[in-house]
Amino acid sequence: MTPDTALSDRELMISRLIEGPRDAVFEAFTEVRHLSQWWGPKGFTTTTHTFDFSEGEVWEFTMHGPDGTDYPNWIRWMEIRVPEMIVLLHGDGPDDPEQFSSTFFFEERTDGTRVTLRTEFKTKELRARAVKEYGAIEGGNQTLDSLATYVAGRAERPNE
Repeated sequence: MTPDTALSDRELMISRLIEGPRDAVFEAFTEVRHLSQWWGPKGFTTTTHTFDFSEGEVWEFTMHGPDGTDYPNWIRWMEIRVPEMIVLLHGDGPDDPEQFSSTFFFEERTDGTRVTLRTEFKTKELRARAVKEYGAIEGGNQTLDSLATYVAGRAERPNE
């Protein structure tokens, strides 16, 4: 599957050029100390409970909304191709019937790294609900903006 494949009515695709080398952008996904600094839409923070960035392993965390609401999250890393691609399963827990899969593509370019997020839902209704009720498109764009800001800040502070 490549990022330019036509989308179905069960998919979302968001893309962002990040000013930074692909290795640095990819690394932002590999350690919890990085993820906790940028993961999620604007105003959200993240508390990690367990984290193992290995295929088949999980990241369990709580996202704290700006209104004080806590959202349990669970991610299983399904496939990791360093530094090209990450495939994950995401829900509120391992038994969540509304889990969805996401693939992050990291394309090295002369002007930075193109990160493309492709998310597939089990049904078109779940996709529509994610967009309407949870702001999935705007939230995805904000998350990639946060990643871009984080990577740029790390380039200014290379010893962190």
